[in-house]
Amino acid sequence: MTDMFTRVLMMVLALCASSASAQTFVKAQGEDPTRKLMSADEAKAWQAVGRVNLPNDGFCTGALIAPNLVLTAAHCVFDPNNEERLDPSDVSFAAGWRQGRASAHRKARRIVVHGGYVHNGTAEFENVGNDIALVELDHSIRNAAVAPFGRSARPVIGAQVQVVSYAQDRSEMPSIEEPCEILGKSMAVFVLSCSASFGASGAPIFVIENGEPKIASVISAKATWKDRDVALGTSLGSPLEELMNQLQRDKGVFKGKRVSDKSLSEQLGRTQNSFFVKN
Repeated sequence: MTDMFTRVLMMVLALCASSASAQTFVKAQGEDPTRKLMSADEAKAWQAVGRVNLPNDGFCTGALIAPNLVLTAAHCVFDPNNEERLDPSDVSFAAGWRQGRASAHRKARRIVVHGGYVHNGTAEFENVGNDIALVELDHSIRNAAVAPFGRSARPVIGAQVQVVSYAQDRSEMPSIEEPCEILGKSMAVFVLSCSASFGASGAPIFVIENGEPKIASVISAKATWKDRDVALGTSLGSPLEELMNQLQRDKGVFKGKRVSDKSLSEQLGRTQNSFFVKN
């Protein structure tokens, strides 16, 4: 790990919102940089972002990457009371959730957590790079207005990004933060100038490519670095490819349907590119 990242101090806070969460994280200047997407027209482009609803009124944020697959943070799918993985029957996805209504609502059928993720109830920098999970829905979302997002092949250090999320103080409609910046990267972890609030775990971090939003990262945790508040995100290169391969190997996930031999990149029609480390 580079010296840049040895100076990252993890704040030991999971960002799932729950009835036990007592406060919201904002940037050092004391102002929440997020903006609520107040109108249906504003929220139109982000319908495939939604709330991952959890037991006891908890939630995280997630986004569709395929009609039946929601990408979110791995730590979201563990019970904070006993640190055990949640039963899929206790998880659901509300796409485009806004003021009590969803563009589509589905229950979870299966949850697949990255094999390298170790859940121990604390936030550790080494764990962030694997802090992703896929929630397989019981029925695909076949709605032209809720189109799954593609992903950015190679977001660069210094790139301007956008985050769309739900959080404890804005749980009934999505909010957007724009712009924030990719400050650095080590292995599969991005350090970003974005804010992070309870509920924002799993929120997609978008790069706009040719006018189209593509997911570059997923919010995992918040931290301090060089005396500033930052967010940490999991990149979607090898970790997501590995996660999809885990899902494919589990024949039970598709209940007897033929599992594709194609890679995630091939299935999504995109080319896998290597990532790099910024010192």
